[in-house]
Amino acid sequence: MGLFDFITNEFIEVIDWVDDTTDTIIWKFPDKGNKIMNGAQLTVRESQHAVLMNEGEFGDVYLPGRHQLSTQNMPVTTTLKSWKYLFESPFKVDVYFVSTREFVNLKWGTSNPIIVRDPELGQVRLRSFGSYTFRISNSQQFIRTFAGTHPQVRTGDVEDQLRNAIISRLAEGLAGSGVSILDFSKKFSELGEQLKPVFQREFDAWGITIEKFYIENVTLPEEVEQMLDKTSQLNLLQGKLQQFNQMQGGIAMEKMADNPGAGGTAGIGAGVLLTNLMQQATQSPAGGDSKQQLLDVLKQLGELKASGVITQEEFDQKKTEILSKL
Repeated sequence: MGLFDFITNEFIEVIDWVDDTTDTIIWKFPDKGNKIMNGAQLTVRESQHAVLMNEGEFGDVYLPGRHQLSTQNMPVTTTLKSWKYLFESPFKVDVYFVSTREFVNLKWGTSNPIIVRDPELGQVRLRSFGSYTFRISNSQQFIRTFAGTHPQVRTGDVEDQLRNAIISRLAEGLAGSGVSILDFSKKFSELGEQLKPVFQREFDAWGITIEKFYIENVTLPEEVEQMLDKTSQLNLLQGKLQQFNQMQGGIAMEKMADNPGAGGTAGIGAGVLLTNLMQQATQSPAGGDSKQQLLDVLKQLGELKASGVITQEEFDQKKTEILSKL
């Protein structure tokens, strides 16, 4: 027997995996064709599982700890191989280590716009991107789905499939959240938690648990953004216009107090002032507070009539309008 034959037939006594990477999910122990010594020591570190396979069939699964490979603690493999009790010969099985740590900072994003039904805007096309984290929850299921004959599986080998699953369910999840696109930016965290169960239904088939899901940005079509910008500008202008009318009414009252006989200017000022007061009356919400506000406006009208700012006819007309709302 030559030296090469001796090395080839050397029995394996120690089996372990020291993972010095951050992205390896499955690592097959390189037995180099050698058999495993009966009673060999298997070390499974924290955040690892070890799975035995015999000719493509799953054998025993080992959790973190130190294990002696023998018929006493290999019940599934012993059955698969039809070993007799106290079998002591070297044997051949494949040993797969599976990392159960949390894999972080995986990216997702929409390469093309997706159509979402928004409760306020109707159908809207949008793009979005973010990140997520996952861990392996069922080692056998993951090996069955992704390993095949590959001795090593990294996150890069599964990212495309996981990302496609997320994108395929994203529109459904966003529509089912009941949150308007207008409010997305302030509810990213809440949305991420709501979307996780939607994606998990896909991930369960691969033995994967999605731990965290982050939305980092949502981009609307340019025409929708322009429409929202115009709406914001109009709202701003409306608020400024109300402030301008109130200021003009105050100036008119000051002028009338200084010059009670000023007819034309007084008429303009009184008209602006009446408009402002009636806006308060018509824009008040329903309820007890609104009634008090209406009474306050009526009182102010009475004071204006008493000071000669408005006529009796104008007072009676506005009083009738206010009383009809009480």
